[in-house]
Amino acid sequence: MNLTNIHAGVRADIAHDWIAQARALTPLLDAAAPRIEAAQALPADVLEALHEAKMFRMLLPHTYGGAELDLATFFQVICAIAEGDASTAWCMTQSSGCSLSAAYLAPRAAQAVFADRASVMAWGYSAGPQCRAIPVEGGWRVNGTWNFGSGNRHSTWLGGHCQQSDLAGAPLKDVNGQVLERTMLFPRSAAKVQDDSWNVIGLRGTGSDSYSVSDLFVPAEHALVARAIGRDQHQAADARLEVETERREQGTLYLFSPTNVYQSGFAAVAIGTARATLSAFIALARSKTTSGTNLTLRNDSWTQSRIALSEARLGSVQAWILQILRAMWQDCAASGRISFEDRIKLRLAATYAIQEAREVVETSYADAGATAIFQGNPFERRLRDIHAVSQQVQSSAAHFQSVGQHFLGLKPGLRFI
Repeated sequence: MNLTNIHAGVRADIAHDWIAQARALTPLLDAAAPRIEAAQALPADVLEALHEAKMFRMLLPHTYGGAELDLATFFQVICAIAEGDASTAWCMTQSSGCSLSAAYLAPRAAQAVFADRASVMAWGYSAGPQCRAIPVEGGWRVNGTWNFGSGNRHSTWLGGHCQQSDLAGAPLKDVNGQVLERTMLFPRSAAKVQDDSWNVIGLRGTGSDSYSVSDLFVPAEHALVARAIGRDQHQAADARLEVETERREQGTLYLFSPTNVYQSGFAAVAIGTARATLSAFIALARSKTTSGTNLTLRNDSWTQSRIALSEARLGSVQAWILQILRAMWQDCAASGRISFEDRIKLRLAATYAIQEAREVVETSYADAGATAIFQGNPFERRLRDIHAVSQQVQSSAAHFQSVGQHFLGLKPGLRFI
């Protein structure tokens, strides 16, 4: 056996263990889902189980006690977690993308942020150009508001993506005229959290509050380059490879970005939610009788066909994303960069998967009939959750336009590729 095969074998064992751990947590999360939704946060017993299984440390570097998993394994873990509860899986995906920032921190700063067993980071979207960082002695003076801070209620640190500004507050730009950005990390206790801002129909348990800081001092060692945020890969197909002088971790995982984590992870949330809904409908169909007949759903040809088509939808999108992620990992390890073609493929597959998963949930909900409308059943909450997932930017139909532009030889929009 050569070294490549040995490495592949070890990797397979690691993947199996992590996926098995996630599946072992599914019953706990399924049972806790009503409490998670009601509290709009993960309860203490759920958090303890997740920390015990190191579920918030999947993409953290080995250097700081993380698993440094490949994204194909991470994707399968999130699929399994989402079968238990979509909000939990969403929070894990969000914090995992944030934890890539450890690769850009000096060791002392990374230890301060991530050393504790229960350390979790969250960050949201900038609420506008008012999110600015002005240089001061030893660091930055930061002002800003950020929305959609998923998982912030159990987080220890928050991040704020900021425009770098001069002393007068005017944005600074690079030689190409692009505004310079950095991500500021600060303890959650330093922010004002608007905990009454998350009034939504689905993914309630994520507690995706807005938060803000005013004239907050952030030490220089807690400020990251733009590579560690969601805007990092706005590079065209012919762009020259940029030297990442501030990236300290050299593992293959850290050639990827939070954008790649969110693409694959939020697609996994949708797939896992749809898988749980379809499984619940199959269980219902074994015993439920169609109104006005003696025919069970199980023996109805229409139901049989719809279940088969739903299985085809879920199986195909999950297999497609896994194939892409494995190929990306192999290519990236060999070349030291993610190709534009791989970025296009993942963008397309992730968006398509979320929309197909929504179709599966809607089909199962409709076919379950009046049973599905009552709270406490396996359908009603998941219908709301999948619609919250599919309203998020990762599912936007505009991504199909960008991918189509590329296939037609045009210049695609690069914001989420």
